[in-house]
Amino acid sequence: MNSLLLKFLLPIKSIRARYLPLLCIYFAYGASAFTSIAESFWIKSHLDLDSSELITLGVWLMIPWSIKMVFGQIVDSFSLIGSRRKGFIYLGATLILVSTLMMIDMVGEHQILPFSKEFTFILSSVIAVIGFVLQDVVADTMSTEVIDKSASKEEQKRELAIIQVLGRLALGLAGILVVGLGGIVAKHSYELVFIIALIIPFISIAGAMLVKLDTPLKSPLNNKIFFGGITFAFFVIFMGYNNFAYSQEIIFFVSLFVILFMIYELIKDLSNKQIKFMVSAIVIIFIYRAVPSVGPGLLWWEIDVLGFDEQFFGVLKQIGAVLALFGLWFMSDLIVKLSISKVLIILVLISTVLSLPILGMYYGLHEYTAAFGISARDIALIDVALDSPFDYLSMVVLLTLVAVNAPEGRKGTWFALMTSLMNLALMASGLLTKYLNKIFVISREVISDGVTISTADYSNLGILMSIVISIGFFVPVAFIYFLRK
Repeated sequence: MNSLLLKFLLPIKSIRARYLPLLCIYFAYGASAFTSIAESFWIKSHLDLDSSELITLGVWLMIPWSIKMVFGQIVDSFSLIGSRRKGFIYLGATLILVSTLMMIDMVGEHQILPFSKEFTFILSSVIAVIGFVLQDVVADTMSTEVIDKSASKEEQKRELAIIQVLGRLALGLAGILVVGLGGIVAKHSYELVFIIALIIPFISIAGAMLVKLDTPLKSPLNNKIFFGGITFAFFVIFMGYNNFAYSQEIIFFVSLFVILFMIYELIKDLSNKQIKFMVSAIVIIFIYRAVPSVGPGLLWWEIDVLGFDEQFFGVLKQIGAVLALFGLWFMSDLIVKLSISKVLIILVLISTVLSLPILGMYYGLHEYTAAFGISARDIALIDVALDSPFDYLSMVVLLTLVAVNAPEGRKGTWFALMTSLMNLALMASGLLTKYLNKIFVISREVISDGVTISTADYSNLGILMSIVISIGFFVPVAFIYFLRK
C-alpha cells in the first residue's frame, strides 16, 4: 500500500516552479485536442477532400515537425525581444491565435476571408503547426536546462526522466479537461468550439510570464545545420508548391538523408559505444512509429455505420485521456528502468491485441455480443479503456534517452534533430497509409449543392484494417529481434 502511495505521489513531489513554463507549453498542446472532434466532423460534412487527400495533407503537416533542427538552431543562437526562450513562446502563441481566428471565420455563417474553405483550412493548419513546433522546441530545450546543476550525474539523469514524465502528464491532464467537453460543445456549435479554443495560446504565455527563466549560454551558430536546414526548408516549400509527382516521397528521403547527416555532425565526437547504443535505439523507435494506420475511413465508418456521434467520441477521448494519465502516473517510477526494446515489444503486443475488437465489429462482432447486452459502443469503450494507459510510454522513453544524451551548448539543436527524426517516422507512416488507401479505396458520401459527388463505400475497410494490424505487429518485432541479436 505504501509503495502504491509513493508511486502516486512521485510526480506531485517532483514538480518544481522552474518547470512551469515548459509544462504550460505541453499543457497548451494537449488542450488543442479540444477542437479535434469538431474539426473531424466539420471536415467530413463541409470539405470536398477524400481519404487519400486528407492523408496527403497530414503528411505535409508533418514536415514542420521534421525540420525542427532549424527552429532548434534559432532557439540556441538567436534572441527575440531580448530572450531566447520567452520571445519564441510568445511568437508561437501568436501563430496559434491567428490559426484559431481563421478557423472561427471558416466554420462561421459569414466567412470574411476571401479564400475557399479548403485553402483556409490548409493555411490555418500550417500556421498552427508552425506555432506548436516553435513552442515545442523551446519546451524540449528548457527540459534540459531547468534541472539542478549542482546535483550528481545520477540525480540529474533521474530529474531529466521525471521532467519528461511530467510533460506527458501535462498533455494527458489537458486532454482529461477538454476532450469530453469538446465533443459536447461540438454537438451544438462548431464555431463555439473554436471561440473557446482562443484561450489555448494564452496558457503557454502565462507560464512564461509567471516564472523568471534563466538566460542560457548562447551557442554559436552551426552553419552546416542552420543553413542546411534553411535550404532544405525552401526545397520542401518549392516541391510542395509545384506539386511534382512523388514530391512527398522525394522530400521524405531527402529529409532522412539531411537529418541523419546532421545527427552525425553532432554525435561524431561521442564514443563508439554511445553511438552504437543511440543508433540501435533510434532505429527501433523509428520503425515502431513508422507503421501505417487505417486512415480517416475508420472514423467515417464508425460515424455512418455504428452511429457514433460527436458526444460519444468526446466520451471515448475523455476516458482515454483519464486512463492514459493514470497509467503513465503509476508507471513513472518504472519507465527509466525498462529497456527500450522491451517497452516497445510490450506496446506492439498490446496495440495488436487491442486492434482486434474494432476489426471484429467490422465483421459483425457487436451483432453477436448484443445478445449478451454488449453493444458496439460498449466494445469501443472497453477497447479504449484497455489501450489508453500505454499511449505515451514510447515517447517518454525516447525523450528521456534524448535528454540524457543532449550535448552541452547544443541542447536545442540536439532535441530538435532527434524529434525531427521521430516525426519523420510519422511522415513515413502517413505515406504508407496513403498508398494503402489508394489500393484499398474507402469513400464517404459527399453531397455538394444537393448533388451527390461520391457515395459511401466501406467494402475494403476490413482487409485494410487486417493488413495494417499485421504490419504493425510483424515489422517492429522483426526489427527489434534483429537489432537485439
